[in-house]
Amino acid sequence: MIALIDYGMGNLGSVDKALRRVGGEVQMTSDPQVISQAAGVVLPGVGAFDDCMDGLHKRGLAEALRQIIRAGKPFLGICLGLQVLFDRSEEGENEGLGIIPGEVVRFKHNLKIPQIGWNQINVRSQAPHLAGIKDGVWVYFVHSYYVVPEDESVIATTTDYGYEFCSSIWRENIFACQFHPEKSQDVGLKILENFTQFLGQTH
Repeated sequence: MIALIDYGMGNLGSVDKALRRVGGEVQMTSDPQVISQAAGVVLPGVGAFDDCMDGLHKRGLAEALRQIIRAGKPFLGICLGLQVLFDRSEEGENEGLGIIPGEVVRFKHNLKIPQIGWNQINVRSQAPHLAGIKDGVWVYFVHSYYVVPEDESVIATTTDYGYEFCSSIWRENIFACQFHPEKSQDVGLKILENFTQFLGQTH
């Protein structure tokens, strides 16, 4: 069972539908006990950094997520679900989960912000979630901020929007992406399928 975390905001319906389409057994939940018993955890995200962290703390999910990730449970973060893994964000005042050292910063260029629409990803690592994903494929983005990891070895893909930025990360049991796989058609479904195929394993 995949625990799809409900913290009061986020595009749960489309993520749930996409995971089920690739064979995932999904349960939407905000119960830390249910999450701890799941084979894998998905944290989606749409909205503001502080609101997300407030929602996680209010439901007792922030510390539960830290424990689950440290225990090696497969974790998939989407959009804001990537950003809150980091220490802090220029978007808000709250601290993030602090699981991946680094920060979240706003685009600083003359292109349209937020970036909304299709863009390409450049594959930088052999993350199992990217199995069968070719370099340069197109995925769907909606964001004004992006992550800057202190350790560049966690960068799984980069994308060019005014300049190159980190568009996904991979470290052991963690994969998290700035783009929306649930909106990225066949490419996104393949990434979600890859996630479902190694639940219960540690990478």
